[in-house]
Amino acid sequence: MAEADRQTIASGLAAGSQLMDNAGYAILDVILKDFGQAPRVHVLCGTGNNGGDGYVVARLLAERGHPVSLYALGAPKKGTDADAAAARWTGPVLDFSFFEPGRSDLVVDAIFGAGGKGDLPEIVISALNKAKQPSVPVLAVDLPSGVDGDTGHIRYQMACDATVTFYRKKPGHVLEPGRSACGTIVVADIGVRGGTSENASNQRYENDPTLWRSAMPKLSQTTHKYQRGHVAVFSGPALATGAARLSAIAAQKVGIGAVTLLGTEAALHVQAAHLTSAMVHTYADPEDAIGVLAKLNNPRCVVLGPGFGDMNAARQIATSILRQEEQTLVLDADGLTAFVDESQALFGAAALHDEPRLILTPHEGEFGRLFPDIADDGSLSKIDRATKAAERAHAVVVYKGRDTVIAAPRDIRVGKPCVIVNGNASPALATAGSGDVLAGIIAGLCARGTPVFEAAAAAVWLHAEAGSKAGAFAIAEDIADRLPDTMSAVENQFLLEPIPRLQCD
Repeated sequence: MAEADRQTIASGLAAGSQLMDNAGYAILDVILKDFGQAPRVHVLCGTGNNGGDGYVVARLLAERGHPVSLYALGAPKKGTDADAAAARWTGPVLDFSFFEPGRSDLVVDAIFGAGGKGDLPEIVISALNKAKQPSVPVLAVDLPSGVDGDTGHIRYQMACDATVTFYRKKPGHVLEPGRSACGTIVVADIGVRGGTSENASNQRYENDPTLWRSAMPKLSQTTHKYQRGHVAVFSGPALATGAARLSAIAAQKVGIGAVTLLGTEAALHVQAAHLTSAMVHTYADPEDAIGVLAKLNNPRCVVLGPGFGDMNAARQIATSILRQEEQTLVLDADGLTAFVDESQALFGAAALHDEPRLILTPHEGEFGRLFPDIADDGSLSKIDRATKAAERAHAVVVYKGRDTVIAAPRDIRVGKPCVIVNGNASPALATAGSGDVLAGIIAGLCARGTPVFEAAAAAVWLHAEAGSKAGAFAIAEDIADRLPDTMSAVENQFLLEPIPRLQCD
């Protein structure tokens, strides 16, 4: 943001004071629209540009006759835009110790913002503690004080009602726990037109159909079922078939033409009793499994792991698939656990290809077991951890959670998004089998011919959207059942075109 501001000012598009005034007007708009009934607005100002924005909004409110009180942590540095903004404020400047919000008053947190680092001073914590009342709404400028703009890590726990940020979202807006602290996020255009990230190799975006819809092949009247895509799913044993079945069903419901379940005869008797539109095929051992895959009618993508159980077989099958030329492997659940102590065998096999043919779908615990050193580095954001894991594994990594991060090796994605953070998750996804459904969606989209990174990003968004449609009390089968309608809405552009998602820097 500092570089973006500098380039904007250097180009003559706007002076720094004008950008600060524009920020103040953007904050004022949100206050008048959403908090206009507040009896009084209390503006808490820091000493930097975030505080400068606070001085501007306090002045604008006072000019409109709205009761406003301003509290300063200290004086801005002389000669700065914040200093100029403070000079234009003609009301009293109070010490933080005098801050006492009344019922229904609005508190504007303009203390630190996205650039704040380190622990908060005690006087700031004391003031913010006073704002922790159900009857006192809080609006944050740029980011709530105590949220790290780079990582989303928090140094002070407080949930704001709204956050107004400028130009683009920062990682702290989309990564937990910072995301939950922000409340409703408004991204305001204040005239910034600088920044270098458009040309960077590690571009990062918030997930949205505009990023991947054009990469999804469309069906035509001449398409036959194997051209629509064929997915192979490895089943667990007879008493653990459900997870693989959910993956198979999900793959079918995003438009593939055929799915084959592979397993023991006992397991496939169970699968065949539940699925009428899927094929089944037995195999004797891991070596035979690879032979069976070779004889099937071109399964472009394989799902291995949901309910699988046999760790030794999982390792043999996974590495053998990755040595093939064409097939993409979605490794989930037991497939990830199988490589906890032998990850180099997996990553070495994945590195045989120039483009990723491996998609890993770990939740927090699985990620920590597969990439323990990366997970233990507390300085890294979830974006950083996912990116490092993708580069080490030569894979697309779907690092699951409320803020699922989809990452690909940066050198593969030069000039394109290589990290996408998902933002439409719903409580419906927190149910047994939901992850198995996601693995199947990814495989189905890959089998249809969608590039692996775009397939993973699309799958995560579609999975969450289907969960929202199914409702908070849905089970995994309900999520899968809503996929055809969700897919149709995206492919036929029935969805209203969203405001283009701003790049997340």
